[in-house]
Amino acid sequence: MKYYQFAGIIPARYASKRFPGKPLAMIGDKTMVQRVYEQASRSLDIVFVATDDMRIHDAVLKFGGNAVMTSSEHYSGTDRCAEAIDSIMEQTGKIIDVVVNIQGDEPFIKPEQINLLKSCFEDHRVEIATLVRKTAAGEDISNPNNPKVILDSEGNAIYFSRAAIPFIRDCKPSEWSKNHVFLKHIGIYAYRTATLKKITKLPESSLEKAESLEQNRWIENGFRIRTAITDWESISIDTTDDLQRVLAHPEQFQ
Repeated sequence: MKYYQFAGIIPARYASKRFPGKPLAMIGDKTMVQRVYEQASRSLDIVFVATDDMRIHDAVLKFGGNAVMTSSEHYSGTDRCAEAIDSIMEQTGKIIDVVVNIQGDEPFIKPEQINLLKSCFEDHRVEIATLVRKTAAGEDISNPNNPKVILDSEGNAIYFSRAAIPFIRDCKPSEWSKNHVFLKHIGIYAYRTATLKKITKLPESSLEKAESLEQNRWIENGFRIRTAITDWESISIDTTDDLQRVLAHPEQFQ
């Protein structure tokens, strides 16, 4: 396998509508962004937080991490990564082959998941990669906040949807998960740097608008998204209620 230089980028903004200041929320004795950073650093030699807020920037530097400032106008974390990577290459003096976009609200992400994502690039054809998880029989597959995905025979994503896909004909929806293995999307991505630059210049697409899922824009424009299957569920903290549920089980972050 050819050696690739990977860099992890954690997009982090302060002005979240559902949870303002989320990256700086305390989980035990550390901020959320620090916990994400430390988990990512167990898999990646180069990790940066990309933010539009000096409070987050300074907090990262305070715990010894790396941070870069980016525009406040970005539509998505992918766009923020695309801006940040040039600054990161300048600061590190390294050519980054693959960017790993790590969700800033998943403080318990496992290094093994990042390693699995990186392994997708052992295939030189892979431009973009992400993770999926097989759902269990009886699991709720109808939640629109948990996108589902269908794959081709090589493990490339065909389509992402907030609906349960595929549609199981001649079977009650309540029985679908007992008759088919659905795949839930885990929202971590890796992209070749050149590909990252290309996909962030594409105009918003019709399927992206319909589902509010940016990855459909990439598929519509001919980019393949390779997937790898993880057994671990992601634990994202989107709201203060999510945070309280996590804090009720301190054994998770000891």
